[in-house]
Amino acid sequence: MKKAILSTMILFAVLASSCTQKSENKIFNGKDLSNWGFVLEDTSLDPSQVFRVIDGGIISVRGDLGYMYTKETFTNYTLELEWRWAGEASNSGIFVLIEDTKNPFATCVEVQLRAGSAGDFVLLAGSDIAEFIVPEGEERPAFPVVQKRNPSNEKPVGEWNHAKIEVENGVIAVHINGLLQNIGTSQVREGRIGLQSEGKEIQFRNIVLR
Repeated sequence: MKKAILSTMILFAVLASSCTQKSENKIFNGKDLSNWGFVLEDTSLDPSQVFRVIDGGIISVRGDLGYMYTKETFTNYTLELEWRWAGEASNSGIFVLIEDTKNPFATCVEVQLRAGSAGDFVLLAGSDIAEFIVPEGEERPAFPVVQKRNPSNEKPVGEWNHAKIEVENGVIAVHINGLLQNIGTSQVREGRIGLQSEGKEIQFRNIVLR
């Protein structure tokens, strides 16, 4: 009887471990960028000149305008990662619900990482969320912005920041360093995920999708 109970407990432990492993998708394997595609404004550049894997993390070393994107598309998920500025605070972003990868500004919702603005939404290439309303009598701007809810809670240059982005049926919730900074509602339900190069060197690590 004891052996049967022990065997059952071991079986449940194995199944639980298996389920946990399957629910966590490490879209970055820590070794290379084989799971990613690239779009750069300067098409003469080799992506390896812009994005590199160093010490198990991803570095945008030059700041050339463009982005890397997952080859797979995703629907409902939680994306967590850390980022920091190496020498000077600058500009970058995390792209979610990417619909089109034909130009250096993908059709997607950008979770802004620009210094001082981390947590803003920027609507790229015609993408939209319900929370953005064009003021009456004005034209839609080229890059509409839905500002974050709270003052910047980013850490100083050289220190790691944490972003948690939850996407559920088109609703995007963004936490920066543990604080809910924004919620947006998109009609798009599925898309790729991207990391932007724009400005100066930025480093990413601990990139995990659940």
